[in-house]
Order: sequence, then C-alpha cells, then structure tokens
Amino acid sequence: MGSTDHFLSAYGYFAVMAMIGLEGLGLPLPGETVLIAASAYAAARHGLNIWGIVAAAIAGAIIGSVIAFWLGRKFGSVLLSRYGRYVGITTRRIKLSEYLFWRHGGKIIFISRFVALLRSLAGLLAGANRMEWRSFLLFNTLGAIVWAGFYGFGTFLFATEVKRLAAPVSIGLGIAAGIGIVAALVWAKRHEAELEKRAASVHT
Repeated sequence: MGSTDHFLSAYGYFAVMAMIGLEGLGLPLPGETVLIAASAYAAARHGLNIWGIVAAAIAGAIIGSVIAFWLGRKFGSVLLSRYGRYVGITTRRIKLSEYLFWRHGGKIIFISRFVALLRSLAGLLAGANRMEWRSFLLFNTLGAIVWAGFYGFGTFLFATEVKRLAAPVSIGLGIAAGIGIVAALVWAKRHEAELEKRAASVHT
C-alpha cells in the first residue's frame, strides 16, 4: 500500500477535508491530488464512500477559503497599503483591483477553483480586495461543489482510466483558465487608465 493509500486509510474523510481546507488557506498543498486519490480509493472498495469524500472536499474548500477571506479582509488591505509600493502595487492599482473584484469577483472566484495557484490564493485576494461577502460565499460555494463533484464523481466513475485522464484533464482546464486569465490581464492592462477612472469614481 502506497503512502497516499495509507494516509487515506488512516484518516479518511478528515484527511480530504483538512488537506483541501489548508490549501484554501494559501498553503501549497495538493488538494486536487488528494481528492482524486481518495475517489479512486473509494472506487476500489477500500471502505470510503464517494458521497462522503465529495462532501468532505466541498466542506474543506468552503471552510478554508472563508477563513482565508476573513484573514484577507482583516490584514490584506493594511499589508498592501504599507508594502505594496515595493512590488509596484500603487494606491490606484489597489483601487483598480478592488473595482475588478467588485465587478467580476464572482467569475474570478469560480474559475480560480480549477487553477491550482489561484485556488490557494483566491480567498485571501477576495478578502483583501473587499469583495462583497455574500457574493464571495455564493460563488465560492458553487465553485467548491462543481470542482469537488467533477473530480470526485468523475474519478469514481472512471477509476480505471483516471491515471491516464486525470493529468490531461487537469492540464487542459488549467490551460483554458490560464488563457482566460492572461487575456483578462492583457485587456485590463490596455484599459488600465479607463478602469482606474471608473474605480476612482466608485470610491468617491
């Protein structure tokens, strides 16, 4: 039995929830890999129930990101205001970032669930950029349900193909999301002055 199987056998649903929750807090942990491994483990009839695994993944994703959101809300803006200028984050760009989360935060939060690095940072960024709480909770929950259901049930139903398909699917989703993010950043850069004016008008 491999180390992952031993880990899942010893800690089960709590392991899935804890690993994904800690990833949502910003730690560089393989939450998606644990979800896929646990779902494959359940498919092999090793005592874990796929519904329990998906529920644990959803709970971990929501709880971790919510805690990160409140940490970002409490400390993020202070840190950005104090140290942001050292990495090119000016007051105008902070306002712009807040504006983008205000206008498009739901899309950002939902899509970020499928991109490893953004999945870890989305809650913190949303909190730091003062995203509206109810909107964050809604799209964070929707993203968690779709993501956990897609990888959890998908792995369970196609367990024999998971090793062949998991990496390409994950890479494909990551590339698609990455292209969308890059396109959005390029568009934002080209329209930065206009967006900053809009953001300033919102804050006045």
